[in-house]
Amino acid sequence: MKAAEIIADGLIRRNPTFVLILGMCPTLGTTSSAITGLGMGVATLFVLVLSNAAISAIRNLVPDKVRIPAFIVVIASFVTVLQMLMQAFLPGLYGALGIFIPLIVVNCILLGRAEAFASRNNVLLSLADGLGVGLGFTAALTLLGCVREIAGTGAVFGYQLYSPDYGALVFVLAPGAFIALGLLIALYNRMFKK
Repeated sequence: MKAAEIIADGLIRRNPTFVLILGMCPTLGTTSSAITGLGMGVATLFVLVLSNAAISAIRNLVPDKVRIPAFIVVIASFVTVLQMLMQAFLPGLYGALGIFIPLIVVNCILLGRAEAFASRNNVLLSLADGLGVGLGFTAALTLLGCVREIAGTGAVFGYQLYSPDYGALVFVLAPGAFIALGLLIALYNRMFKK
C-alpha cells in the first residue's frame, strides 16, 4: 500500500469517528463549537503522527512482553509535550479543552493505530497512517463542531450566520452531540457506503 492510499484510507474508508466509531469521549465532549473540535482534532493529529513514527522506529527494540506499556509511555510523552506547548502558546484553547488533552493518552485510536499499524510497518508508512487517521478524526470533529454550533447558536468560527434567538439550544448541550453525531454518521454512510 502506498502512503497516499494509506492517508485516504484513514480519511474516508476507515474514518475513526464515522466508520470505526472510536474516540467517542473527545468527539462528544469537545465539539460544542467548531474551534474546540478543530483544536482537539489537531492536538490528536499531532500526537498520533509523532507517536506512530516513534513506535515504528523502536518496534524491533521493544520486547513483546512490554509492548503495550512501551506504546503508552511513548504516547504519554508526546501528550506531555503537547500540553506544555498548548499551555504556553494556546492557553485559551487549552482551558477550553481541559481534561480532554491529558485523556489523549488513553484514546483508543492512538493505541489501536500503534498496535495495528505502527508496530508492524516502517516509519514512512506509519507517518502516513497517523496523518490519514488524524486528518480523518480532525475533519470529523470539526464538522461535528460546525453542525452543533450552527444549529445551536447560529454562528461558526466566530461568524454569526443568523440570530442566536433562532438556534436550538439542545445542540450546544450534551444530547445535541449524540443527535448531531447520529445524523452525520447516517449522512456519511449514505455518501460513502455502497
